[in-house]
Amino acid sequence: MISKKDIIKRFVSYVTVDTQSDPKSDTTPSTKKQWDLANLLVKELQSIGMQEVTIDDNAYIMATLPSNIEDDVPTIGFISHFDTSPDFTGADVKPQIFENYHGGDIVLNKAEHIVLSPEYFEDLRQYIGQTLITTDGTTLLGADDKAGICEIVSAMEYLINHPEIKHGKIRVGFTPDEEIGRGAHKFDVEKFGADWAYTMDGSQIGELEFENFNAASAVVKVKGKIVHPGYAKGKLINSMYIATEFINSLPKFETPEHTEGYQGFFHLHHMTGSVEETQLEYIIRDHDAGHFKARKEVMVKLTNELNSQYGKEVVVTEIKDQYYNMREKIEPVMHIVDIAEEAMVQLGIEPIIKAIRGGTDGSQLSYMGLPCPNIFAGGHNFHGRYEYIPVESMIKATEVICKIAELTPRFQKD
Repeated sequence: MISKKDIIKRFVSYVTVDTQSDPKSDTTPSTKKQWDLANLLVKELQSIGMQEVTIDDNAYIMATLPSNIEDDVPTIGFISHFDTSPDFTGADVKPQIFENYHGGDIVLNKAEHIVLSPEYFEDLRQYIGQTLITTDGTTLLGADDKAGICEIVSAMEYLINHPEIKHGKIRVGFTPDEEIGRGAHKFDVEKFGADWAYTMDGSQIGELEFENFNAASAVVKVKGKIVHPGYAKGKLINSMYIATEFINSLPKFETPEHTEGYQGFFHLHHMTGSVEETQLEYIIRDHDAGHFKARKEVMVKLTNELNSQYGKEVVVTEIKDQYYNMREKIEPVMHIVDIAEEAMVQLGIEPIIKAIRGGTDGSQLSYMGLPCPNIFAGGHNFHGRYEYIPVESMIKATEVICKIAELTPRFQKD
């Protein structure tokens, strides 16, 4: 059995180390403080008996659990990231542990009247009677994705201590900067040397994902002309009004707050403006490659229409693809999803197979030659003060890793 006490101790030791990444930095890792946990992880991997433990100049960590069978079987991997989101502070995290959750409101911070309530966060009701780890209401928790790291390390330790569980070679990898979209950018797939891998970076228990959004960013710059308003007739061009036209010309209900499932969207996430210049920053998302292309074309067409109306290059739109739906790379090797699904079923977990409404390192790694579905890590309400994780879900995720390792040898290498 996986030790509940050890899981809690390990997880708390990780989340109390501040590892927020910084999108404005051009270094890898993007913040020096990510090295603090990275170096601790290297020592821990060595202490539990992992082999070939390495950390490179960019803080990418890799380690090996050697095969304990004679047969030539696939090498599999498990990957998680140790940075936390810049969306909300991750400094001075004070996790709180609530055993035997009663099903009602949890007061995270009495002084600031911060309450985690099932009336708003309905998923809480799934975990009545379980042990929850929460924030104190002033920081995020960091279960995304320190829970994944905790589960991988705990699973490796369990397999080392239980050699009766037969498995092939297993590689583990921990990365910086996933939260700012760079987690896989400098990942050495060839050095990792796995036939396939799994990111342990999903949310609620049972999640198993091999589809994600196609993604692009768009920066729209609108140029105006500033003239004294008392003498502006026929001369002044207010860039903010033209930017408003751009915003209102996109489909009103194709935004994150109006979409779900496989529905894509345009998301305006930042804007700055003055009469002379306004900048809009969008992300474009769609699971369907054709719809994704069409969304980008909509923005180009709208740009051209506004330029026809207001003058050449009044509106300049720059669109950059970020990542693609990994389904294209996973479908030819669907047995890797089947193994994970069977592992869950054997452990009494109901698999929840769905598309990710977001991105994953697994997408980029899949296109780099390492097919990489995503498995639940157990947390909820990531990137904010209401983040929490049931300890029982972390234990189950650890068991899933061990079970995948046990099931994989039946899939012989070609």
